[in-house]
Amino acid sequence: MAALSYFGEIHSIIRETASSFVRKEILPFIDDWEEAGSFPRELYKKTGDAGLLGINYPEEYGGTGGDLFQKVVWLEELMRAGSGGLTASLGSLDIGLPPLVKFGDEALKRRVVPEVLAGEKIYALAITEPSGGSDVANLKTRAVRETVNGKDYFRVNGSKTFITSGTRADYFTVAVRTGGEGYKGVSLLMVEKDTAGFSVGNPLKKMGWWASDTAELFFDDCLVPAENLIGEENQGFFMITSNFQSERLTLAVMANMTSELALNACLDYVKERKAFGQSLSGLQTIRHKLADMATQLEASRELAYRCAARMDNGEQIMKEISMAKNFATDVSDKITYDAVQIFGGMGFMRESLVERLYRDNRILSIGGGTREIMNEIISKQLQI
Repeated sequence: MAALSYFGEIHSIIRETASSFVRKEILPFIDDWEEAGSFPRELYKKTGDAGLLGINYPEEYGGTGGDLFQKVVWLEELMRAGSGGLTASLGSLDIGLPPLVKFGDEALKRRVVPEVLAGEKIYALAITEPSGGSDVANLKTRAVRETVNGKDYFRVNGSKTFITSGTRADYFTVAVRTGGEGYKGVSLLMVEKDTAGFSVGNPLKKMGWWASDTAELFFDDCLVPAENLIGEENQGFFMITSNFQSERLTLAVMANMTSELALNACLDYVKERKAFGQSLSGLQTIRHKLADMATQLEASRELAYRCAARMDNGEQIMKEISMAKNFATDVSDKITYDAVQIFGGMGFMRESLVERLYRDNRILSIGGGTREIMNEIISKQLQI
């Protein structure tokens, strides 16, 4: 890797491949998919065939290997389609699959992971519950181990909500309570869609992320084979918190790309839009606003990249990645707000990219742990 750069030649090749894929397979259709509230399932297979779903996953399970910045490159290029919802759904494997890859049974991994990375199956993560939100340590969905017809199972009862890719995922990493109260009683199970007692609600209607299917999940005496336990029983909270680091990096990168797209849209618009006998770019107030937007984005992106470099080096940086997520979403809050303001009435129209970015942005400081949870993590790390 070149000095003073996080990206090298291989990253440039991946960026070119990803960019070409997005221009050909996504950009011509994204507006229609947004209005429809979904995108074709076939897109997963196309993305898998292009080798993009397998980035940063082990080659022995069908991945292409690579470092974390290769994943960042793919995520950045995917976000250039201008749809946070499509990015979230197409990338739901990246929050659901890692616990299985890192901690799962070898036979289970070899059965499930290759077909997900190939885009033949869809994987999702199911943690959030109607009563809990970000309070993962106190989740209520219960799993009780029992023997049925000589075989060991977990009998699962409960529900999940706000699950990305919930309506059409084939596999779910589900957080359940197998022990006592608190974080020490949480486990992770891999649940297959066709399991008896498992059902999915209708797609939830959202403020933003329209192209992403989001659903409630229901478990009614759902019998999950005991071999689908991921890692050790009652050790799920550790796996969840480990997974959260990469999810929060993803959200920070998505926020920074949201900011970049909004800023670029403004830079183009102010040169074309006339007001008071001149282009908007001729107004010092507008120029200085754009300068502030660009400065904030640059600082936020550098912080996220630095966190990615440390994570790729194997460091546990719970405090810093929480800071990066909060900072990135604060910046994208401000930049998308200012972008709509600069566009004026056009910024309020559905035909405007900044209108979608403004809506899609709002979830970024909520998903993966709210801004308030991030501050609580940071304050604990500061030993306040």
